[in-house]
Amino acid sequence: MPAAVGEHSTHSSLPIPSSTDGGASNGSATPTFVQSASSQTRSTSDDSLTLDGDRDTQLQLLSEQLKVENRIKEGAEKILLMPLNPALRSQVESELATARQKIQAIERSIDSFSERGSRKRNHEINGNGKRKFTGPPLQPAAVWKEEGSERDDFRSAMHQANNAVKTLLYLSRQQSHHSNSSAPSPSTSPSTSTLPNPATATEAELHRARIETMAKLIHLLQRNLRVRYELDVAEVVHAVLPSLADKATKQARATAYRLIRHALVDIHSVRRLGEQNLDWYIVKTLSRDNKHTVEKEQVIKLIRAIVDIGSERQSAPSGVGSGSVPLSDAVMRALIAVAEYPEDPFKPICIQTLTEILLIDIELMARTGGIRVLLHALAEGPLEMATLLSAAFLHIVDSPKTRVYLHPGTDLEIALSGITDAYGKGSDFNERVKGCTRIVSSMLRTWSGLMYCCINDMAAIRAVIDCLRIPSLEPREVILDMFFDLLNIKPPEWHKTFIEGRRLTMYGKARHSADLSRRQEIPHRQQDTLKLTDQYIALLILVFSKAGLLDALTSMFEESSVGSPLSRKATLLMAEILQKANRVLPLSIAAKIQALPRVFSLASDYNDNEHRIVGSSALSAINSFNRHWSRLEPAVKGDTRPRANSVEDALRRGQRQVEQAKLKMSMQMDDKTFQAHLLDTQVMVTKDHTKWNFETLQDLIDGPLHSAKRMEEAIKVSRYIRKLMSFFHPFSHRFSDLPNAKANHRWVRLGCSLLNALMASPDGIRFLHEDEFLGQLVKSFAQLDPLTPTPVSDPIFSKKRMQDTLTCSYFELLGTLSKRTEGVELLEKFKLFTAFYHLTELRNREDLIKAVIENLDYSIDGHSRIVLSKALTSPYKHVRHYSTNYLGGLIRGSQTANAWMLRLLLTQLYDPAPEVRELAVRFLEEACESTDVLQMVVEMQPTLDHLGEVGHPLLLKFMSTPTGFRFLYAADYIDREIELWFHERNIHYVVHIEVFLAKAFNQNANDDDDDDTLAFEGIVPPHFYGVMAKTELGCEVLQEKGHFAEFAQFIRRHGLESEDQEVILKLKSVLWAVGNIGATERGLPFLEEEEIIPAILEIAEQSLVLSVRGTCFFVLGLISSTPQGAEILDDYHWEATLSPLGVPTGLCVPLDVNKFVSIPHWDCVASEAVDDSRLAPPESDEEMEVMTAIYNLANTVIANAASRSLTKMKSKPEYRHIFSSPSMFYRALHTISSQKYRLPVRRYILDLFNIELDAAVVQQLSECAISLRIPLTAQEPAEPSEPSPVEEKPAPFRPRTVRRHVDESDEEESDVEEKEPAAKKPRAPVMSLRPKSRIIGFN
Repeated sequence: MPAAVGEHSTHSSLPIPSSTDGGASNGSATPTFVQSASSQTRSTSDDSLTLDGDRDTQLQLLSEQLKVENRIKEGAEKILLMPLNPALRSQVESELATARQKIQAIERSIDSFSERGSRKRNHEINGNGKRKFTGPPLQPAAVWKEEGSERDDFRSAMHQANNAVKTLLYLSRQQSHHSNSSAPSPSTSPSTSTLPNPATATEAELHRARIETMAKLIHLLQRNLRVRYELDVAEVVHAVLPSLADKATKQARATAYRLIRHALVDIHSVRRLGEQNLDWYIVKTLSRDNKHTVEKEQVIKLIRAIVDIGSERQSAPSGVGSGSVPLSDAVMRALIAVAEYPEDPFKPICIQTLTEILLIDIELMARTGGIRVLLHALAEGPLEMATLLSAAFLHIVDSPKTRVYLHPGTDLEIALSGITDAYGKGSDFNERVKGCTRIVSSMLRTWSGLMYCCINDMAAIRAVIDCLRIPSLEPREVILDMFFDLLNIKPPEWHKTFIEGRRLTMYGKARHSADLSRRQEIPHRQQDTLKLTDQYIALLILVFSKAGLLDALTSMFEESSVGSPLSRKATLLMAEILQKANRVLPLSIAAKIQALPRVFSLASDYNDNEHRIVGSSALSAINSFNRHWSRLEPAVKGDTRPRANSVEDALRRGQRQVEQAKLKMSMQMDDKTFQAHLLDTQVMVTKDHTKWNFETLQDLIDGPLHSAKRMEEAIKVSRYIRKLMSFFHPFSHRFSDLPNAKANHRWVRLGCSLLNALMASPDGIRFLHEDEFLGQLVKSFAQLDPLTPTPVSDPIFSKKRMQDTLTCSYFELLGTLSKRTEGVELLEKFKLFTAFYHLTELRNREDLIKAVIENLDYSIDGHSRIVLSKALTSPYKHVRHYSTNYLGGLIRGSQTANAWMLRLLLTQLYDPAPEVRELAVRFLEEACESTDVLQMVVEMQPTLDHLGEVGHPLLLKFMSTPTGFRFLYAADYIDREIELWFHERNIHYVVHIEVFLAKAFNQNANDDDDDDTLAFEGIVPPHFYGVMAKTELGCEVLQEKGHFAEFAQFIRRHGLESEDQEVILKLKSVLWAVGNIGATERGLPFLEEEEIIPAILEIAEQSLVLSVRGTCFFVLGLISSTPQGAEILDDYHWEATLSPLGVPTGLCVPLDVNKFVSIPHWDCVASEAVDDSRLAPPESDEEMEVMTAIYNLANTVIANAASRSLTKMKSKPEYRHIFSSPSMFYRALHTISSQKYRLPVRRYILDLFNIELDAAVVQQLSECAISLRIPLTAQEPAEPSEPSPVEEKPAPFRPRTVRRHVDESDEEESDVEEKEPAAKKPRAPVMSLRPKSRIIGFN
């Protein structure tokens, strides 16, 4: 669509269509006409006259085009009625939409044109033909543009883009070439009325005009994607080249880079860009200082766009790092220099870019030295990048193809330097150590990281553990915290007491009940179920104990016989490790760890008292820890039932006996005492409740008033109960006006006790029938009815009163009534349930609905359950969501399966809101863990097809029962799903489980994605094949389909695949399927029949892909979860963990850990490669000296001397021509593009030359690249006649030199110069450690 009127200053005007134009391009005349009109209002009156003269012709042309577009529209509509393939249909629909747009545009143009004509005629009649005002007719056109500005007409936009490119080309004309040329015609070139003339304009004006034009073109490309595809990148680059030159401003260069970035759309446009010789501009920009941040930012964005759009990422078979990134070595070295320089503000984004390149094209990174830079960044920071870098390197380590680019035992170990170098650094270094422990922790939580750290006999892990042995190392506590974190030990509150050295014997009794209630609120599975994370922790404990962790902790005890918080923390870690090992490791292995030979030898060392004290203190502390742990164990396991043999049982028994004795005594109270107690309460004396004796009142209600005789006396004789109940009447404003404070909640408890006492006797029930209490509550609820004839300004149950007063407690009192049949009858009589039904329909009163649902008792079948079902089907989603949540809590809390609850929950599966459906599925899935509930739900035969993916876990639960399997088999669900799983879902399962395992292992998982992590909980998600194998009929179907035989064949054929990523992914999916089948007693015979377990063990110990080994480790754990599976694995030296009752827990570890975690040694192939060609040697001695000095700048030892000699050379006349020579400039560029130079040195080298980069210089550099280069075939590979500048030597062209002895003052001022070589030798020169110096300039 055409831009707004004000934008036409730089666009060329289009010729006005005439009859000879022939209506060529459908509808194109519309924007043409509008642009013409817009341009001509700014041009001369002659143009206006021309426009008037051709009006009829233009109207006729527009009418013809309207007919054409109408025909296109009709044709498209007819085609759409026919059956078409999706691609053709979308094409026709797009043409139809375009035609409709054009029709609207042409009609608007005709209307506005006709209106303009009539206005002109009126003006001519009224104005006597003096001055024809051409302004107003533009308004409709401008309005049209504004209306359609969201989506520009493609032809108009394309025309504007071409005009902008022409404008840039026009502005780039050299004064020498075009000073005498005439201005371009308006029809073909940009309007000259607003553009500066290149022949006469100043540089500033030209730069400003270029920036404006480029900005408009960028805006156009942002709005029109199609224009970006149609525009030729080469033309754009050619047009912006003057703006990239050194003469241009930094703003101009930044805008030019931004324009080029917006012109890139696909890999072909990036290839086209690669042909344009932009490398030296980019290298120069990246070498600029921080004053040019605006320009550097845009060039880095351009590089990132090239990486993102132009990289050829290989398909899955080739794997990570095997693609290609279209960046030259020159640009890569420049980017690496920025990433390496600590003071550059763009260092973090450059590191991130290099990390992305590493995962696409590791070969390029190795060739240009990028891997080395990223490893240093991993060790030295910034810390926020460390997680990203470690993840990338661990991804590289996983595959043998990319692993070879790292030096085994040295490269990734650089990440540990933050810990191993901490000695003597002081407390300031602690933050660095914390960051480093986070990296190490994330590494050891992945298979590739753990196995890489185990090479060279676990050297890396031993290095970290040995840091605990250094007594004066301050950050040792941080290292201990890392081990707590790695082993997933979440310290409870009493850990602090343990570390402080206080006794644990009585500690925690008060907190125990609080912890218990807090645990009850959190929905959780049985803690006895061991997880995949536990199996990994079992392996970690094995590895750490082999690497000497327990010995290192013992060394920490020995430091002091008195004990310190740090040594006690070490004791605590040891105790926790022993506790974990006992739970997750097989008995034979755990026993060896539990032996603690060194601690016992210390405790029994009678020759050294200090040793004996240390040893016995440690054992005593561990014993104290274990006793305390076992006392709290029931709470940890989630079993809240009081134990008969628990420590607190005596206390509970005593309390219970006291309460019973007290109740018995109060029930036997005589008449006189009873009357005295009634008077003591002060209820008969005053209405002021604050003067009542609350304790006596409470004792009366809990005791004597439970007797029918005493209750009758209190009601009839003394009217005591009537006075007491009047306090609770809503309209008395006594109880209902009390503030909702903790101190006042005792009155609520008193009210509940009173109602219970009343319902315990016939007189009490009769009293409640006659009392106004329930009647007033009904009237209070009626006040909320919006249709009530007499509205009340401050109703009893207003929102404010519900929040601030005890009004909210009336629902608790009513809930007490609903617990007994007599109470339910009372509620029915007073029509309180009817009031509740009305409350559920109130808008914006969730507080009332929640109060009703929470407080009603549902144990009695009747209205209470109907109120809940009404809330579950409320018209308001939040009410349904809350009610479903509450119902789920009821189901979770009930001891037995309740059919009515399950029916209500099944109803929620059909809720219109997906959130409510998901919640219902989650609760139902949890409830179906119980076999009784599952059986009951299956018998109800709910339809779950409409739930889609959400309902799959539930359907898998149904499949695990014979009844459910038959039901689903009859519904064709089994056949449909088994094919889906065989072809697709097996792969999805692998991705799903690997993502969630990564989250479960990641220390920050709970902070970022709490919901997802909770949904996984580390337990193996249900697998279709595993669930099938649980039933006899499922095994029959599996046998019939023959899928297992195919799985077994695939494992045998591709088990040790290490190259093809697609095959590796499929192998993992097949392994998980086999493991899940083998985890059931009916499924294990499939594995035995195919003899597949030895094949899985072979993969686990020999596969070169570390994540495949990890998959096998978990799969073997699944196979070990049946007694037969554990027995089979025991024959192959993999031992399963058993529960105290001898039942396999589903965890399994190898007896020989080293065999499992060892990786075959490899030789590193990464080296900064030699360029494929070398440059011819410099022709003169001066050039040789300059180049030698430039090479010496790469050597930090002699760089200062080299820079001084270069400064001196530049000041001498005989050298000056060198610093203006394009060929020498090319040599310098070639050098910094093929060797490692720091950013300031690169900047210094580029600033040495008095050459401003522009199109002509770049052309000369391209010619030098051809003329100076010696082809590889012309060189002798063994003994090159001329050393290559890319070889990292201080002075490649220099012959061997002899150092002269000069005094210190002379040495300071000496220049790095060379003797003229006597003769060129056919072999590479031998370098001396220091450059030769000679004094010059004193002839």
